[in-house]
Amino acid sequence: MSELRANRAKEKLAAGEIVTCLAGVDAPHLVDFVGHIGVDAVWFEAEHGPVDFAAVGDLSRAADLWGMTPIVRVGSADYSTIYRTLDMGAMGIVVPHVDTVEDAKAVVSAAKYAPIGRRGMFGPRQSFGVADYLKKANDQTMVIVLIEDIMSVNNLDEILAVDHIDVYHVAPSDLAQSMGHIGNDDHPEVQRTIDESIAKIIAAGKTAGTTVGAHNVAKFRDQGVKFFYTSLNGWITSGSREFLDALRK
Repeated sequence: MSELRANRAKEKLAAGEIVTCLAGVDAPHLVDFVGHIGVDAVWFEAEHGPVDFAAVGDLSRAADLWGMTPIVRVGSADYSTIYRTLDMGAMGIVVPHVDTVEDAKAVVSAAKYAPIGRRGMFGPRQSFGVADYLKKANDQTMVIVLIEDIMSVNNLDEILAVDHIDVYHVAPSDLAQSMGHIGNDDHPEVQRTIDESIAKIIAAGKTAGTTVGAHNVAKFRDQGVKFFYTSLNGWITSGSREFLDALRK
């Protein structure tokens, strides 16, 4: 029989280490392409992007080949969507707009088997050939909630009290919109709210995550953030600018 695949991202966070997560790789060949560069996890986009249930199998298989953690952002805290995504092979789930303690509890309930939650019983892809899957699945399933509305910021103390959430990820763009600064993530009020939220998450003994680029990753690293989301799109844009600038010179 096979051993359950280790969740690289979850294990690194448990050890107090930094985790890097790359988005914008929503095709298996792109996952293979970035597999060698050393990122810990790949983020597949099923809220805003093209990923559906049928795609998760091949995407997560490609991630498995490189030992990267396959994480899927779903569209909501819908119970069946969360556990079906995990059934298809995701090892981590990201849920947007977790604004209340009830939302946070619903996410955990859908993502974890009893006695922690009530994830539906099925033979998911990650269980194939693993005799003791049900004994180990909860420990290897990663739960990430997005703090991306001013409502979730206002309710953060209660949300942080919910157990079995691996990362509280402060997401800037929707937060800015909810604060009346749409399209202006850099507004001082938004940045102050992000910094204060991250500080509160860390002070509660929880793991903070956020969305970064090369321009601000060091700042958040120094604040104590452990989960870093970035996008291949940004790398392509900066690389193309570098190339075109070199050509024009």
